[in-house]
Amino acid sequence: MDISPLIEKMRIQLVSVENDLQNPEVASNREIFTNLSRDHQRLTQLISSWDELQDVKQQLIDNQEMLGAESDPEMRELIQMDQESLKERQEELELKVLVLVLPPGEHDSRNTIVEIRPAAGGDEAALFSHDLYRMYTRYAETIGWRMELLDMTVSDLGGVRNVSFSLTGENVYRVLQFEAGVHRVQRIPTTETSGRIHTSTVTVAIMPEANDVDIELNPEDLEIKVSRASGPGGQSVNTTDSAVTITHIPTGIVAQCQNEKSQHKNKAAAMRVLRSRILEQKQAEEQAKYSAERKSQVGTGDRSERIRTYNYPQSRITDHRFAITWHNLTDVMDGSLQKMFDDIAAKYSQQRLEDELSNA
Repeated sequence: MDISPLIEKMRIQLVSVENDLQNPEVASNREIFTNLSRDHQRLTQLISSWDELQDVKQQLIDNQEMLGAESDPEMRELIQMDQESLKERQEELELKVLVLVLPPGEHDSRNTIVEIRPAAGGDEAALFSHDLYRMYTRYAETIGWRMELLDMTVSDLGGVRNVSFSLTGENVYRVLQFEAGVHRVQRIPTTETSGRIHTSTVTVAIMPEANDVDIELNPEDLEIKVSRASGPGGQSVNTTDSAVTITHIPTGIVAQCQNEKSQHKNKAAAMRVLRSRILEQKQAEEQAKYSAERKSQVGTGDRSERIRTYNYPQSRITDHRFAITWHNLTDVMDGSLQKMFDDIAAKYSQQRLEDELSNA
């Protein structure tokens, strides 16, 4: 796939953006200036990475010619070492170019709400829901994202019946958007006495967090109910009417939060979740890709529906959408997700570019 013509268009676009940034009228408009500055940063990184990539490729060719003419063993060894280093750098730059060449999505930089729920598999699905929650939050810690727990209901065995949390940081939605869907796990549950492998599923929803500008809610359209929190909790959580359930009457969308002892805090958290769910449905209707019940993200939870499989006996993770397999399951479940996210982003970008070039 030759993307050099596209890169040359980007060079022209970069010059245009630089000229616009020098325009006093643009500088006085904060929103336009911010967007152009973001474009300038991306295009500058793209062109710089592309130019370095071409230099690295040329160095690889030059070194190969030197190897053909060099007879000194020590010199050949040095050249070979340089080649290995250059090949590693080439892979890094190719990935960076693939990710940067596509313009950012509308919600890439948004704070994101993640919802995880067990689907098929009973207690084992609830346990794996907790494992995924731990996996995402550990990754967030490693890269400096801020996590805020919105709601969680735990199961008797230490799993979770549902968990909602928000993540704040650079390009959260851009990174996590491909996590939405059904995650399938194949392993021997801790409760299994015969050593039989079970298959369970968990649904993950990834929603860009909405704000008042995105979704304007009429108080008359909201039905708000309070009740006592259910399940394990602190001294006050289960003894006061702190749980809050909000229903958006026009859409039927419901959000519930009971994690905090304060009814006020639970109501605020439920409103955040509700807005994001309504925004998600609005996007789905506009794009005509998803149903009102978010089936494109979470499906029905049936075992046959999955975006990814976690096979514990073989320490294997397979992403079925992009046909990619990794063999470091323990590290991934401990939050080492960057390689997986990079591979998925590169494959997605490659598919998008192929489509754009074929339609050009």
